[in-house]
Amino acid sequence: MVDRGGPFGRGVVDKQLILDSVGPVQAVLDAHDGIVNVVDTTDGIIMISLEGGCTGCGSTPMTAMQIYYSLMQLDEVNDVVFQNGELPEYMRQFIDEKLESEANNS
Repeated sequence: MVDRGGPFGRGVVDKQLILDSVGPVQAVLDAHDGIVNVVDTTDGIIMISLEGGCTGCGSTPMTAMQIYYSLMQLDEVNDVVFQNGELPEYMRQFIDEKLESEANNS
């Protein structure tokens, strides 16, 4: 997890903000009957389940990676957990390194 360096861990993040922030992948999800189910947002730890057309789809890990990248850019988000393990650890590490690099270059 990237160190967010702020006073996070208080309250609940608005679920609509999460749904609005899944990034450009939303159009693909809509076209393939994929559903992002926001299970919990307590303390900025976003628990998500990818459902519908995402179930059993070979592209689900890439979809999860794109969602993770988009959501981790929000100040309110401390971590994103995919309830059904849709995001492999190596993809999580790749995005965390990218976010850290972007933060260091800005």
